Amino acid sequence: MENVRHRPVSEFNNELKLKGFNVFQIEEDGHATRVYSRKDFYKICLTTGKSRVHYSDRSFETDGTVLFFGNPHIPYSWETLSTSYVGYTCLFSEEFLTVAERTGSLQQSPLFRIGGTPVLNISEKQRQFLNTLFQRMIEEQKTDYSYKDDLMRNYINLIIHEALKLQPSENYNQQKNAAGRITSVFLELLERQFPVESADRPLQLKTAQDYATSLNMHVNYLNRAVKQITGKPTTVHITERILAEAKALLQHTDWNISEIAYALGFEYPTYFNNFFKRMTGTNPRALRMEAV
Repeated sequence: MENVRHRPVSEFNNELKLKGFNVFQIEEDGHATRVYSRKDFYKICLTTGKSRVHYSDRSFETDGTVLFFGNPHIPYSWETLSTSYVGYTCLFSEEFLTVAERTGSLQQSPLFRIGGTPVLNISEKQRQFLNTLFQRMIEEQKTDYSYKDDLMRNYINLIIHEALKLQPSENYNQQKNAAGRITSVFLELLERQFPVESADRPLQLKTAQDYATSLNMHVNYLNRAVKQITGKPTTVHITERILAEAKALLQHTDWNISEIAYALGFEYPTYFNNFFKRMTGTNPRALRMEAV
């Protein structure tokens, strides 16, 4: 039997970050579906098999062919339940798809927004048509065509528009407690911002307003829900998680204080020092020295 070459994780991620998109057949490159950075890339999957999708506050049971739309700002996970599982995956950044500024934010799309419908049941006729689109994308990805990016955007938009014409799946369970649902989504999204892996990529979501915007809701609604369920304001959760990450970076990396400050979203190292001193009673350099 012919051996299938699995690309190294670093090779896959570097290629994806460089181009802003990547498309592949799941059965040939399944390992890559589990290692790409969901913090950066939107995901469209056409899959055939039995699975369970947990997306935000809902769980979808699928058996057959479905089209799935994943938003990197909304927590989700995928459980494969069948032994036979095939299909295609396309990953892309919002910057890649909206480079011409012809469309609104993907987070406002009925397919990608929180409360939207990310899982669509696909008929056999629709599967064959969508298979053709994914196969063309895979082949085009290998070429040196000068306008390849534009062509890829057209294919992605065509898939999105085909999905918008379909009836949404109703096979999901929703939590009854709205405050609990929102709090769960917020806490998962908060945790997804960590660990901070590079000093060159600062934390993007730093305030309660940032999280509310990402989740497409009013900040007061988010704050009320989180406070009701946890007893602590949204800002306290964010502050405590940033502080925990700061301690980890000070103790387990060789980054200098300025790099850590920038990575955690502080405009100036002085702001970070003041924050750390206020929260811990000591300064970052002193904590680092204690850990040595």
